[in-house]
Amino acid sequence: MAPPELILYGRSYCHLCEDMERALRTLQDEFRFTVAVVDVDSDPALEARYGERVPVLVHAGKELCHYFLDPAAVRRYLTGVAGAALGTAAS
Repeated sequence: MAPPELILYGRSYCHLCEDMERALRTLQDEFRFTVAVVDVDSDPALEARYGERVPVLVHAGKELCHYFLDPAAVRRYLTGVAGAALGTAAS
């Protein structure tokens, strides 16, 4: 089964976005998932939707956290997602 793909909405030159992306890498030691980074400034609809409220971490339309990674919330969420089983970090 393919690992879930989390979407990180952010923008260039956003230190909070960089911090969240870096913090997500540590969770990949525990869970299998990929991260797609989407620049909200590349799409007027995304820019209008998120504005200054970045970074935002989403999976399957559900917002997991914004501004800062909430590791406990993401762990709880990924525990219930098929393909992200604990202890099966991607190679």
